Amino acid sequence: MHGTKITTGLSRRNRAHSNASSKSSADGSAGDMEDDSNVIEPDQGNVLTHIISQLRPGADLSRVVLPTFILEPRSMLERITNFMCHPEMLLSIPEMEDPVDRFVSVVKFYLSGWHIRPPGVKKPLNPILGEVYSCYWDLPGQKRAYYISEQTSHHPPKSSYFYMAPDHHIRIDGTLKPRSRFLGNSAASLMEGVAVLSLLNRGKDRRRGERYWLTQPNMYARGILFGNMKYELGDHSVVRCPELGLTADIDFKTKGWVSGTYNAIGGTIKDEKTNQILFEISGLWSEEMFIKDLRNGKKHMFFDARKVKPSRPKVRPVEEQHEHESKRLWEKTARAVREKNHEVATDEKTKIEDRQREEAAKRAAAGVEWHPRLFRMVKPEVDGNEEDMEKLEWIINASIDADTPQKQAEQIMGIYPILQGQVAHERVIPPRHVSPKPIVAPSNDIGGGPNRLWAERRFYPSKNSLANSDRETSIFHY
Repeated sequence: MHGTKITTGLSRRNRAHSNASSKSSADGSAGDMEDDSNVIEPDQGNVLTHIISQLRPGADLSRVVLPTFILEPRSMLERITNFMCHPEMLLSIPEMEDPVDRFVSVVKFYLSGWHIRPPGVKKPLNPILGEVYSCYWDLPGQKRAYYISEQTSHHPPKSSYFYMAPDHHIRIDGTLKPRSRFLGNSAASLMEGVAVLSLLNRGKDRRRGERYWLTQPNMYARGILFGNMKYELGDHSVVRCPELGLTADIDFKTKGWVSGTYNAIGGTIKDEKTNQILFEISGLWSEEMFIKDLRNGKKHMFFDARKVKPSRPKVRPVEEQHEHESKRLWEKTARAVREKNHEVATDEKTKIEDRQREEAAKRAAAGVEWHPRLFRMVKPEVDGNEEDMEKLEWIINASIDADTPQKQAEQIMGIYPILQGQVAHERVIPPRHVSPKPIVAPSNDIGGGPNRLWAERRFYPSKNSLANSDRETSIFHY
């Protein structure tokens, strides 16, 4: 069954933009999309009849088989990187001396990624348990930022991730816990979980840095039963820095039945110590956003999504990836989704899901408990006892504590392959029916030390991969 895309409400310029976005997604990237456009499948009503038969108000959508035409051809682990695709908004923040300027800039960075989305209403592929996605960004000055993620739970779904730009003293840890619900003519993804952005050259405790806690808005697919399908962000999200005593309350406004507009945003930045509102934020998260400094009454452009280009991450070639890495795991499914071959997409997706159920059944029969490979449970005595730390739940299972950015980068690449050409050396795999114990790396290992923890493998960057990540020859071994 092949679907045909029908685009409504688009000017010629916007149609060209949409087509370009579709082409850019061939490598798994999400295209940018100017609102208000809808992508309608000719057989939408027939497929939705199948969905309706499975739904009840308040039903858990993670248990519902969804038609492949509403799938985005990439995993949720990759989609999270939208949050990091404007490094130009982030890299200068640690060097800002004024704490209010730093906080406002963190809010700007946080708001800069929401405009990145595929055309129409698309749901990313649900990562399977133990799925891994890693990537990196080339930054100005021959520097890099690194990202590693893993699906640390399947029921309920939990996607844990780690990002670091060593040369810029920036680290992000997060766990996303989406909960899906059917709400009549809408489907909601309630984006629970938290991310913590740490400026490691700031703060009273330089081991942990100046920490900013961030939550996400919820996502809604409108018109799933009747009318045109529409994507919306809604409800409140919060950015706060307890050490600075500053909080941003951002309201992603949904359109009402009669009035209002799509993609509207409003919010305030408040000094919690004095209860004074310092700034107001307004506009459209998909286009122009404005900020008004209430201390002097001046209002200016905060962010213009129409004039920026996301920086897409780079990923190792599929042939170098392990079978549980996102690009390789979903390669056939994603290709079929992009080609609108819904029958093949469904078959390939079902194969992966059936295999996951079989593996879960085998573990249950053997009494084996599954443990994440790359992340561990948060330990307040080690990671900090802030009130939101327990919401983070999972954190990367390694200590990035070297004294130079170069050595920190080596420690990061010792966690999991990121650059093309990295070599993997096998390590002893601990039994799965017990909790994995720390594996102490020898002193000549990259990032060795008593805090280096591992559940399965250690990965080493070769000299060539450090010097040239674009080399075509694969020397990646399992």
